[in-house]
Amino acid sequence: MMAGILHTIVFHRALGLVRPKDVDLQHFEITYVQCGDVEIEKKIDDKIEHFISWIEKHPNKKSQICLSFYEVKSKQPSWFTNKTERQYWEQWYVNLSVTQQPKSHSGKTHLSKVVVDSGDIASEERSSRRAALEASLREVLFQIIKFVNEKKDHVPPISEGVIYFPYEITIPRKFQ
Repeated sequence: MMAGILHTIVFHRALGLVRPKDVDLQHFEITYVQCGDVEIEKKIDDKIEHFISWIEKHPNKKSQICLSFYEVKSKQPSWFTNKTERQYWEQWYVNLSVTQQPKSHSGKTHLSKVVVDSGDIASEERSSRRAALEASLREVLFQIIKFVNEKKDHVPPISEGVIYFPYEITIPRKFQ
């Protein structure tokens, strides 16, 4: 899910020729597009793994990941330094609320002479949650596409030969 969101943003902020790669999201009827660049895929996947390990250590907490695009600018040189700095021109904060699935009970429940298999109820509940999550994710992806197509005035001019703007993916400190 997080991969679909991050790859959608990065793909739509790519500047040059990219080789689009369709990816079907596991567990959902959603396809998103990646840039088709192994380095970008690895960078995003590594950050997602880091994020998931944080979530596993802090279950049932709200969590956030930030994707930031920036330009590298040279600062005024001084006697001892010739530093560069990052000037962020767009930041995407993705907030997640992760909840653990309740443990399913085995056995049957008897309610007013009607036998109800609690496994069926849990399955229906999971299916309902999955459908709601899929609809929410689909809406998020459409909002991303709408935003990147409408909001372009703040995007810096393209340098020759650059295919991707520099970016970083971070988990804000209060969530680490």
